[in-house]
Amino acid sequence: MQLDPDVCYRALKARDPRFDGRFFTAVRSTGVYCRPVCPARTPRRENCLFVPCAAAAQEAGYRPCLRCRPEASPGTPAWQGTSATVSRALRLIGEGALDGAGVDDLAGRLGIGARHLRRLFLEHLGASPVAIAQTRRLLFAKKLLDETHLPMAEVAFAAGFSSVRRFNEALRRSYGRTPRELRRRAATEARAGADRALVLHLAYRPPYPWPTVLGFLRARATRGVEEVTSDTYRRTFRMGDAAGRLEVSWAPERNALRVAVRYAGPLLLIRLAERLRSLFDLEADPQEIARGLAHDPRLRAALRAVPGVRVPGAWDGFELAVRAVLGQQVSVAAATTLAGRLAEACGEKLPDEVAAGGGPDRLFPSARSVAAADLGGIGLTRARAQAIRALAEEVASGRLRLAPTPDPEAVTEQLLRLPGIGPWTAAYVAMRALREPDAFPATDLGLLRALDTTPKALADAAEDWRPWRSYAALLLWQAGGDDP
Repeated sequence: MQLDPDVCYRALKARDPRFDGRFFTAVRSTGVYCRPVCPARTPRRENCLFVPCAAAAQEAGYRPCLRCRPEASPGTPAWQGTSATVSRALRLIGEGALDGAGVDDLAGRLGIGARHLRRLFLEHLGASPVAIAQTRRLLFAKKLLDETHLPMAEVAFAAGFSSVRRFNEALRRSYGRTPRELRRRAATEARAGADRALVLHLAYRPPYPWPTVLGFLRARATRGVEEVTSDTYRRTFRMGDAAGRLEVSWAPERNALRVAVRYAGPLLLIRLAERLRSLFDLEADPQEIARGLAHDPRLRAALRAVPGVRVPGAWDGFELAVRAVLGQQVSVAAATTLAGRLAEACGEKLPDEVAAGGGPDRLFPSARSVAAADLGGIGLTRARAQAIRALAEEVASGRLRLAPTPDPEAVTEQLLRLPGIGPWTAAYVAMRALREPDAFPATDLGLLRALDTTPKALADAAEDWRPWRSYAALLLWQAGGDDP
């Protein structure tokens, strides 16, 4: 995003974390400079000076805000300090920090108060530290019941319960059966996928257009990897050494999405929650976006049709970029078919311990796997196969990172240097994988048809939609029934 003062002020009012690190606001009336996510009251437009970096604000004589801490903006060592705190707390819980102690002790080890720790867990995960620890104990106890012949007392204490009575009560409350009944029926329950999932609730700012988002994802669901029903999104995943399957449904009474996760291996839940927040665009402020676009009569009806418009992101940037390349000059259905063939040919099967119960059971292939694969047998042209292989090699080498970043322009420039990737594909990847709210594919045929115009005229008109051009593009696509 260029530092157009009017565009920056619109972004500032939204407090959208995707703009964090992209610019800083120096406030003339207070002599302080802030990040776009500062919780302080938004200053008046005439009091704002927008600069590209903290050093520029310092040089101009402004001092850093003590509330939003500009020194902790993206790209600095203190970036995502609260997220790092939750990650460390989860590691300690995984090591048993709450098995014989309370939240106060855990918070003390982290150097913060217990109330603040609970608030951070609810903010990032939608679940309390105690709920996370209880679920960990329950899942491990069930595993021991299924896979060992240990006496019940040993299972209880091995899983971290302080007494056999608490162990019995917890399993009966969770599974509706006693531990002995669970052990007797272990084989049947494993086949039926009866293991209890870890449940998180991820909050959003209402309204949220769940049916519209679900419909968008349904049309693009990769066979074997994703599955979308009338009210639920499911997919497989691998994060580090952990692999599993998750299920997302709508909880409108809580203004949240409900996430149920089954997995094997060590999993950093905070990272999983962050990916899901990106996939479902939960950070967006729909009211601010609507205010930024409703002045244009060409978008007004679309905003009424899709209140709370969201731009679905990506679970994985490489997966989305491959999908974008597959979708060049073919229909959504054709690209979906090709993605399914690629997953079948190159993706691993989900581990048996989390694959029970039916549903998607194949992991989308890694960049390293795709780079080494023969792509000739899945129906790709030679040029398309070369483009995907070049993309995979760049990602596998670490030279290209397709994830949200304070500098999306640098990533799109890298993409454009790859064979077979043009401006449309780069902009689409920026919209969904890089989570750039202001990306805009001005050459898109659907957008040109929607407004009956030329690429240059469309790009000029879109200047009035900044910094929300990605949302304008999605509204026009949906209004025209022409989703890419």
